[in-house]
Formats: sequence, structure tokens, C-alpha cells
Amino acid sequence: MPACALLLLPGTPPVAPLVAVGMMGAGMIGAAAAGRLTIGVVLALVPAAAFVALAHMQGKAALPHPASLALALLIAAISFAARGALFARSAQARGWWIALAVVGGEGAMLFVAAAQPGALPDWLLALLPAQWASAAIRTALSGTGASLAGSELAALAGTAAATLLVAKLWPRRWPYLIMFTAWLGLSALVLHHPSLPESAVAQAAPPAAAR
Repeated sequence: MPACALLLLPGTPPVAPLVAVGMMGAGMIGAAAAGRLTIGVVLALVPAAAFVALAHMQGKAALPHPASLALALLIAAISFAARGALFARSAQARGWWIALAVVGGEGAMLFVAAAQPGALPDWLLALLPAQWASAAIRTALSGTGASLAGSELAALAGTAAATLLVAKLWPRRWPYLIMFTAWLGLSALVLHHPSLPESAVAQAAPPAAAR
């Protein structure tokens, strides 16, 4: 679906949210269905890399910092796959249904935020791992590098570690408190120390076609 949006939508659709939602869908649902973290990571990385390459070939995305982009994609893939693996442990065969609902909800909010900037409050977007991934990918695809998305990358890595801890200690429930506390704390970090907004990134980097 993200690839179809890139090919069919007129103009230059926002690449970063499309990549983030595509990774989230493939990685989280794949890990939940297979019950394996590594499978989810691979399923997230392969289509994401192909999608970025397609956007680059069409002139809709530059690749000024390949290493920063690879780091952002890897951390996001692990974070999404970790949530899918937890759903597989906690809900077993129904885990991928939960993953599908999470992807649909976060993806819808991300697309609303991209289509209508300002329609959703900043505090709500700061709660979404998909938005963290989108911000990290956006800065890596711009000329500014992923260092400006340090808060988002830290949030993705932190929630991945907390989620994997819960999955490892399942069926004990008390680690959920650690996971939710980490999620809220890292969301606050992203809210108060966000990456550059998309408008500022666009001013900092020339269009991809001019590179």
C-alpha cells in the first residue's frame, strides 16, 4: 500500500511516513504471525530498503546519509518486530490481529498528521512509535542527518528493550509496568526534544531532484 501511494499519488507524497507505516506493518504483523523477532526484523527491513530505493530512483527522496538512514531503519525494525513478538507471546495465534489493529490505528493518525499538519496535537503524536520512526527516517532522508532525531531513535531503542524484557519474562505481568513507564517517559523526551519539523527540514535541504 505505501508503494502504491508513492507511485499513484500526484506530486511528491511524504516518503518518511509511508516508509514508517510500511515497516511497522511488515515487521510487527510478521513477527506476531511467526512468533520470531528475527523474522519480523527481516520482513521490516527488506521492503523498507526497496521502498526507499524506489523513491530515490523516482527523485522523491535523496540519500545524503546512507549510514544514518540504515541505522534509523534498523532501530525502527527491531522496535516494531519486538512489539509483534510480544503480541505472539501474549495472545498466541491471535497476536497478529492485535498487531494489525495497532498498525491500522497508528498508520491512520500518521497519515492524518501528514495530510493536515496541526490537525493532531503534538502530545498525541509524541506517543506514537510510528511517528518516532517517521521523524528519524525523514531527517536521514534530508540533508541534515539522523543526529537531529536522536530523541526519536532513543525512544525506539528504549521501547524495544522494554518490550523484549516483557516478552522474555512472560507470563509474569509486572514487567508491563516497566514497559509502559518507559514508553511514557520516552514519549515525554520526544515531545520536549523533537527533531526538526518537516518545514524546517525542507528549508535545510534542497529538493532531491536538484542533487
